[in-house]
Amino acid sequence: MTGVSNPPVFALLATGGTGGHTYPALALAAELAARGRERSSIRFVGSRRGIEGRVVAEAGYEIDLLPGRGLQRKLTAANIAVLVGTLVAMAKALRIVRRYRPEVVVGFGGYASLPCVLAARISRVPTVVHEQDAAPGLANRIATRLRARAAVSLPGTPLPGAVLTGNPVRSEVASVKRAARTEPLLVAVWGGSLGARRINDAALELYDLWRDRDDVVVRHVSGARDYAECSERLARLRRAGDRLGYALVEYEEHMEGVYARAAVAVCRSGAGTVAELTVAGVPAVLVPLPGAPSDHQTRNARALEVAGAAVRLPDAQCCGTRLDEILSGLLADADRRDVMEARSRSLGKVDAVERLADLVEEQAVAR
Repeated sequence: MTGVSNPPVFALLATGGTGGHTYPALALAAELAARGRERSSIRFVGSRRGIEGRVVAEAGYEIDLLPGRGLQRKLTAANIAVLVGTLVAMAKALRIVRRYRPEVVVGFGGYASLPCVLAARISRVPTVVHEQDAAPGLANRIATRLRARAAVSLPGTPLPGAVLTGNPVRSEVASVKRAARTEPLLVAVWGGSLGARRINDAALELYDLWRDRDDVVVRHVSGARDYAECSERLARLRRAGDRLGYALVEYEEHMEGVYARAAVAVCRSGAGTVAELTVAGVPAVLVPLPGAPSDHQTRNARALEVAGAAVRLPDAQCCGTRLDEILSGLLADADRRDVMEARSRSLGKVDAVERLADLVEEQAVAR
């Protein structure tokens, strides 16, 4: 925040903490730029503790970072320091909004979103908030009470006056074309960049149950944290004569290829994952992360389950035996997988970023 004068700012995008908040904001920025907005007219505000300071800069946008962190969801002395940090962040957000005078502020949830929404309200700047999950976060719930216009990713998300836009995904995923049904069928298993220990354990238990199968192959993305341990366990499990094709990798560089070919996915139900599954139309077994804020992963999984696009498997029940029961049934029923694929696609919004950009520009014009 240096310099004598500032170029006109069209949109201030407030996000932070995780990729689930940040990547949809970057997708919106790219769409606005593609519509002719100067890149310098699109600025970000984030948290010093999140990934956005790095990934936004790498994408070529300017970003201001706020101090502090979110409240812990229990009574603790640390929350006193959090409240002080929040007041400091609020004051800085107000200075940012008044300095750049954006035509619209867009909040994506996360720590930096609420201070910027409050600052926009004080400064009478139109505000849009985007909710990635079926269970709205605290920042977006407060924002809508302050008359922010809400965009949501899944039907039934309880925010007043919400517009169903979908959740923007990477262009590589939005353009996925599902491959023709081929044998052996591919089961893709992953748990996020770090991994999910429960899912990793269940996948390796599944190897032991499926070692004699040659009608299916498994691609298991363990995540960085558990890769070494999973590799050692898999080596101990393998026997001469095993027929199961089982590939274990630490990280998947090209998820679009996995989405194109997978007969069934086994994964968590975070907002970004759900958005990509539904845009690509991949039948899934969803294992919600227990203890997620507002239990949003369970709500996300239920939304797909109710639509007939996925099977929800509680984390405590996720084991090799249960996966075998569910997956064997799905793999043997091509018609059911076809229905799940179609219903998944009915939830996905390939044009989510265009819908969101339309809403943002509409609110800016209505100022």
